[in-house]
Amino acid sequence: MQRPFDESVRPHPTGDLRGAWYGSGEPDPAQVDPVVLGALLDRHGWRRRGGAAGRYARWTPPGPGAGGTSLLVPESRSFPDCEDLLGEALTALARSAAPSAREVLVGLTVPSDEIRWWRDVPQGPSGAASWTVQEQLRGAARQMLMAGALAARGRAGYYGARHRRQAQASLDGVLVGPAPGGRSLTAFVPVQSGRAVVVRLYHALQAAREAADYQRATGGMEAFDAAVEAGVSRELTEAIIALVRGSEGARVALEWSPAAGVPAGCAPRNEPVEFSPGDLPALREAGARYLQDEPSVPVRVTGTVVRMRRSGPRGAGTVRLRVLAGVEVPHVRVALDEDSYRTAGHAHLVGLPIRVVGRLESRGGFRRLTDASNVVPVQVDEAERDRLMKSLQENLDFFEEACQGE
Repeated sequence: MQRPFDESVRPHPTGDLRGAWYGSGEPDPAQVDPVVLGALLDRHGWRRRGGAAGRYARWTPPGPGAGGTSLLVPESRSFPDCEDLLGEALTALARSAAPSAREVLVGLTVPSDEIRWWRDVPQGPSGAASWTVQEQLRGAARQMLMAGALAARGRAGYYGARHRRQAQASLDGVLVGPAPGGRSLTAFVPVQSGRAVVVRLYHALQAAREAADYQRATGGMEAFDAAVEAGVSRELTEAIIALVRGSEGARVALEWSPAAGVPAGCAPRNEPVEFSPGDLPALREAGARYLQDEPSVPVRVTGTVVRMRRSGPRGAGTVRLRVLAGVEVPHVRVALDEDSYRTAGHAHLVGLPIRVVGRLESRGGFRRLTDASNVVPVQVDEAERDRLMKSLQENLDFFEEACQGE
């Protein structure tokens, strides 16, 4: 079962960051590159106010209510007082009430690429967003991250249930921080585990924007067909639709980690990619096209029987397999003839998985195997067999009913 968004994308840390968090506390001044710190301050809107030329720069936080906070950041590590100044700057950031201060510390503690989403929606009282608006933003961001993670696993117009466990695992280290007002959201994707996802999303968003422009100008969908190679999929078009729907427009911006540098094939500075309600018809048509055109896949699946069903004591039936190997989905349903159904039941009764050849159908999200044949039990080691037998004993009543028919 797929875990909810709030478990896979960790909440932005709040309060005092000097405590234990993410395996380390406040960044170690001895490990901080002042150039990286300066780049992060500039990215998050801090203003440079001069300083001793060639030695350090003075930075103040963005917006009103800065409270007199300022940072002295050395230009390089070549001066004797560099580490002392960095330590003071990091302590001031940890104590600052400015949300951007926490974001700078995140970028220093966990070198991350940043993805920002904005939705143009009416403001509520005091500039706050409604609960529904905030949930729409978070849901769309979750979908878009998943679309990028799926595309990093391989190109397809429609993934369905395929690759989802692996894609979800690649997002486990992502941190998320909402901006004041609830109309924007920032995800910090660790470079070490997630850069491939961000790079793929970078190319896919550009390709989706160009394809939508082409469709609006010519009425043709050819650009969306070609955009699959860049990572565009039904999952991505659905994410963009969710982001834009109910708003006057939406933007997505990607920023590379200053510590890791710019990945090959990507621009060092990126303008936000914008989508408007006028793009929705093209995106919906593209999503439907991807769903219809994605072909079934020939596979050989090994799995354990977790459910059996047929209409009577004899004849064909359907089994549900927990997939062990052969395809990247957690479960599949398989329609079997009478002999194969009997083989699957006997294999389960003695604690063995089965292997079956068939076609994984795109209809239903690649969760159904058709044209099944060559059903055979598969030998496993004793530990796995004992585990399977324990599972059978826990569900014995169900399987007795299933084998007798309904």
